[in-house]
Amino acid sequence: MNTLKPLFAVSIMIGMLALTACDHPKQKDNNSEKSAAEQSAHAEKAEVLPYLNMQEAKADYALPFCEKKNCIDVDIQTIKTQDEWLNGWIAKNQANVIQQQIEQNKNLTLQQAVNAYVKKSDEWQDKYSKNKAYELHVSTRIASQRNQYVLLQVGVDAQQEDIAVKDRFYFFVADRKLQKNLTMLDVIQKNQQNLLNDIIQTHYQQWIEKQSSEVKKQVPKKLYWGQADWFFDGEGIGLHYRANEISKDAPQLDIYLTIEQSKQILQPEIYQQMF
Repeated sequence: MNTLKPLFAVSIMIGMLALTACDHPKQKDNNSEKSAAEQSAHAEKAEVLPYLNMQEAKADYALPFCEKKNCIDVDIQTIKTQDEWLNGWIAKNQANVIQQQIEQNKNLTLQQAVNAYVKKSDEWQDKYSKNKAYELHVSTRIASQRNQYVLLQVGVDAQQEDIAVKDRFYFFVADRKLQKNLTMLDVIQKNQQNLLNDIIQTHYQQWIEKQSSEVKKQVPKKLYWGQADWFFDGEGIGLHYRANEISKDAPQLDIYLTIEQSKQILQPEIYQQMF
């Protein structure tokens, strides 16, 4: 550089300063874009809830002291997780399931539901000295979890009066992020309700055709599905109706939607997180 003429050296310096001055805004924009991208990545990472650590345990309830020869048998197994809200949600659904066994529907805690069940058993035993106390066995498991969505399965085996119940299952879906219980109507697109209804009614009519003449007389012409138990698995979503739920003596009905149907029906943001 020492051999260059002074004027040419000055020109080079001015040019370099000009280039440097022009580069500053561009560098600032790159930094801004990088910062925004990093913030977005951090936000997205924060949205992903930790996978549930589950531990099987006996549910928190107590039975009254029994002096009778034939005492009530209640065994409720549950799932404990690191999510306190979810633990409460599980207990609430267990309480609802227990009440359904005695045709009761109140806003009760698990202990209150057990108390109501014990009372019903006592009333049955008081009618006749040889009447046996009720038996209730409840199993609980997380059947599936995809990001914030959790599928709870509660199973019931019971002996009540002269009725034996075996492998009766209930399904519940929760959004851990929103801390909300989800019905089918909460997750589908409103403009796809008619399509979903058509799919469900088609499955329902096919199911009716396979039933006995007696069941055909009992069942409704159309199936109401807004508050039905629903579930999700690796293939899509579906509905579950227990035996005797659609009508007396009717067997259970499970309706499975294909992955394509599920994608078309579900809200896009829910589908992306669930499948």
